[in-house]
Amino acid sequence: MSRVYNFSAGPSMLPEEVLKKAADEMMDYQGCGQSVMEMSHRSKVYQSIIDEAEAILRRLMNIPENYKVMFLQGGASTQFAAIPLNFMNGSGKADYIITGQWAKKAFAEAQKYGDAKAVASSADKTFSYIPKTNRSDFREDADYAYICMNNTIYGTVFKELPDTGDVPLIADISSCFLSEPIDVSKFAVIYGGAQKNVAPAGLTIVIAREDLLGNARDITPTMLDYKIHADNGSMYNTPPCYTIYICKLVLEWIEKLGGLEKMKERNEKKAKILYDFLDSSKMFRGTVVPEDRSLMNVPFVTDSEELNAKFIKEATELGFVNLKGHRTVGGMRASIYNAMPIEGVEKLVEFMKKFEAENA
Repeated sequence: MSRVYNFSAGPSMLPEEVLKKAADEMMDYQGCGQSVMEMSHRSKVYQSIIDEAEAILRRLMNIPENYKVMFLQGGASTQFAAIPLNFMNGSGKADYIITGQWAKKAFAEAQKYGDAKAVASSADKTFSYIPKTNRSDFREDADYAYICMNNTIYGTVFKELPDTGDVPLIADISSCFLSEPIDVSKFAVIYGGAQKNVAPAGLTIVIAREDLLGNARDITPTMLDYKIHADNGSMYNTPPCYTIYICKLVLEWIEKLGGLEKMKERNEKKAKILYDFLDSSKMFRGTVVPEDRSLMNVPFVTDSEELNAKFIKEATELGFVNLKGHRTVGGMRASIYNAMPIEGVEKLVEFMKKFEAENA
């Protein structure tokens, strides 16, 4: 069977070049006589893998020297608790902007540990836009402000960061990780699950300003204390070794393509093809206000549940898989992450035009 076009929101497709290289090295990594899957994480060979992964990530993202990079387990959802435990440690206050399910869950977790406040929300219109805020919305004594940069389910993205004044900004960037350049220095912490743009599921990358580490609450579990992981070079315990190796291959692939500026160009081209069609279609329509549209996740619907179901069924039969929208919103969603080729979006739009003509 030929490979399908996988529009899954995550775990998502990986670059074919990466998969082929991993297959070639599966039994014998660079002449060491063993697979990365089975080598000791304490070995010199594996240390070189994780060191190179961090070095390339730092180059691609221009990560300042005073930021620590941690390759962790637990998924992005574990960070919902780790963040307040590590950083809600001054006034005990934190301000959250609620733009979707993941920000909502992070906010609920933070409420267990202190005075977490929702300073803005787009729930009133099913999270179809990014709420506007200004500096006065944020409490001056808040320990941090929190956003989910790109909202996987609802297809919105922060194109401008909120002005939080002197309040440190923390962001979940899971669904837009490495999709375009980002100024790391504007954040206190950014983190993301790798299974969208970076690697298979099982790895979470946390990038944190070093001076903020070391003040975790006494009740913080050892495995959620960022300073412990930072001080141990992500080797306090056995890390997700093979996933970090695939991450390194993906980072090499991005660097070879020309870095994040080039990746942004590719992603903008793909998104424009799909959004331009949705804006001209009489059957399909996007669900997000144009100014807040994500480059990564494109939700869309018809006016008929029956047509939605028929479209998903026929698309799947033709090799356009995982287009069904999240169970909380329905409809369709095309996640067009870095590894999705431009031709995948072009062929999807061709099918959508054909479907519209046949079902008008």
